[in-house]
Order: sequence, then C-alpha cells, then structure tokens
Amino acid sequence: PGEDRKKRPTDPKTTTTMATPAPESTPGGMATFNILHGFPEALVRGMRSSFLADSDYHHLTQCETLDDFRLNLSETDYSAGVQDKSSLTPTSLQSAAVDKLVTEFQYLRTQAIEPLSTFLDLITYEYMIENVMLLLKGSLSGRDINELIAQCHPLGMFKESTMRSIPTFESNSKGYSDLYQTVLVDTPVGPYFSQFLQESSDRFGDSRNVLEEVEIEIIKSSLIKYWIEDFAQFVDKLGGETKAIMGDLLKVRADTNAINITLNSFGTPLNEPAMRASDRKRLYPAVGHLYPAGTSML
Repeated sequence: PGEDRKKRPTDPKTTTTMATPAPESTPGGMATFNILHGFPEALVRGMRSSFLADSDYHHLTQCETLDDFRLNLSETDYSAGVQDKSSLTPTSLQSAAVDKLVTEFQYLRTQAIEPLSTFLDLITYEYMIENVMLLLKGSLSGRDINELIAQCHPLGMFKESTMRSIPTFESNSKGYSDLYQTVLVDTPVGPYFSQFLQESSDRFGDSRNVLEEVEIEIIKSSLIKYWIEDFAQFVDKLGGETKAIMGDLLKVRADTNAINITLNSFGTPLNEPAMRASDRKRLYPAVGHLYPAGTSML
C-alpha cells in the first residue's frame, strides 16, 4: 500500500495537451480578410467615394456642349483627365475614363498579396484574351499593327514586343503553331490556349492545324469558357463572401456567354442539329445558373 501511494512517473506518450487550436483562415470571410488586405480595402473604399452621384449625372444631362461637360466634371475625380485634353471629344472622354480606371486598378494590384493578387490578375485575363483575338483577327484582314494596338484594352496589354510579334506570324498551320510555341505559351493566358489545342487536336489530328481550321470567334468563345471556369473554381476555393458575391457574378457571366453563343450561332453551321449537341454545346461554360439543365435545352 505504501508503494501504491508513491507518485508514479507519467508516460510521455499518454500526455494530453490542451493547446488552443489556431483559428482557421478564410481569405474570403468578412471576419478575417482585413488582416492581410486592410490597405487595399481602404483604397477601394476611397475609390468608391469618387463615383458620380445622381446629382452629377443629372447635371451632365443638362449640358449642351462638350465644354459644359468638362466644366461639370471639374469638381469630380475625372477633372485631371478631362482638363488635360485640349479638345474634348467623346472618344477622348472615354479614353480618359478608361485610363483613370486602369491607373487605379494597377496601383491596387501593386499593393495586393495572395490571394487578392491572383484574384485581380484573373480579372485582367479576359481582356488579354480579347486583345490576342483582336490582333489575330486584324492580322488576317491585313490591318495596321499600330491601329490594332491602339484598340486593345489597357488592362490586357502584354509587353510591346509581344503585342507586335503576334500579327507577324504567317496565317497557316506552321505560323499558328510557331505563334503558340514562341509567344502565347509564355503569356498568362497561355494555359487556356494549351487546353484548347489539347481538346481540339483529337478532332483535327494535329494540333498545328487547329488554329487554322477553327474560326477566330469560336477560339475566343472557347478561351472565355476556360477563363470563366478557372475563375469560378478559384473563388469557390476561397469561400466566404467572395464565393457568394463573385461566384454569383461569374454565374451570370457564364449564362450571358452561353446565351450570346446561341444567338450568334443562328444562320451559321453551329445551329445545325448535328452541330448543336457537339460543337456549340462544347462552348458553353460548365458553370452558371443555367447549367446544366438550361444549357442542355439551348
């Protein structure tokens, strides 16, 4: 009995620790996102305060000349952009507004870290796809490269050397193959082109002939589909408010894309019964409020 009263050594293997577990980090949650993204959020809140109010729009509707338009914008954040224009035109006014947006977006991007930085990058990928398709389509019609670059959206710009090299390739299977292997593969949207070529090579036998055989608009629709699905998968992983809000916006974007593809296919081979279930259906994003029941009826 005396020995039983002695304090026995504790087995370290059976020792239980009552440590408090670290809180889970949910980047998309309203309770934790501000820890890492406080300054970008403050920037966005400040940019939001610069939006034109209903009274500003009412005053703009009363303008009779573009000079009156400039005067009414002098008290807003657009004043710097319009005051620098010697002669104000609708085109220059639109350019000033887009330049302001791009400048603020790029500054916000420089202040962002993961996962916000990837989120902002994904926003620009749509404009990159549109710019590449614009340059390809313009090169086929023989348009001037400087004119094409001027029409590209600033959020989707690559290095100038990359932009100028896209239209220089020959419009044949070898030229398109070289374009992808030497230029497009190194761009942020290169994986979407790779996915398109991989899925299309089975139909055409050789991936080199895909870009030559398929129409530019179909290539663009396919790339936009991959981008929407990639973006939707990214916000789904983030969860929280980001998934709820941006996920819904992407679903609407996917539905809009599916409806536009259907409408634009009228009067084309894509609207033939044999092509609807194969080629056209393949262009619909695998996300959206319409997917899958609604898109199957399209």
